[in-house]
Amino acid sequence: METLADLFEDTLRDIYYAEKQILKALPKMAKKAGSEDLAAAFEKHEGETEDQVARLEKVFKIIGKSPRGKKCDAIEGIIAEAEGLMKEAGTDTVRDAAMLAAAQAVEHYEISRYGTLKAWATKLGMDDAAELLDETLEEEKATDEALTELAETEINAEADDQPEEHEGAMKPKKRAAGRR
Repeated sequence: METLADLFEDTLRDIYYAEKQILKALPKMAKKAGSEDLAAAFEKHEGETEDQVARLEKVFKIIGKSPRGKKCDAIEGIIAEAEGLMKEAGTDTVRDAAMLAAAQAVEHYEISRYGTLKAWATKLGMDDAAELLDETLEEEKATDEALTELAETEINAEADDQPEEHEGAMKPKKRAAGRR
């Protein structure tokens, strides 16, 4: 990569790959969700993600390139972490809290990518691309806000409602005498 335009294309390929991976993960997450509201949020975002992929394909057309992804290690890691947490969660409510946290990690990654791409498109004089990227950026921010609301009003509150036996789980361990 030697130019900002090269970097823009490379990052566009990264987020295109990421969106395609997210499209594969969202139906699985909706199916695993114990909360109907969380499942509905994942299903809604699946539809939005399909629109976002279509917008990215328009941006590729604007720059005269074919839509092709480039492996995104960041999204691979976030998805792998989410899958691990979903398997390890002992209850539906804890699994929902873990999936919600993973979904927000995805949203924050996407917000950073779309914000950067929009800024670069503007700098490169690609106003049509910047407008498409901004539309997706605003959707991602709205999704993050909706997930935060869901976390604060339902998911995390229910996950915290666990049996008394877990009460002391987070207390620090006592140190052995003489150890610092």
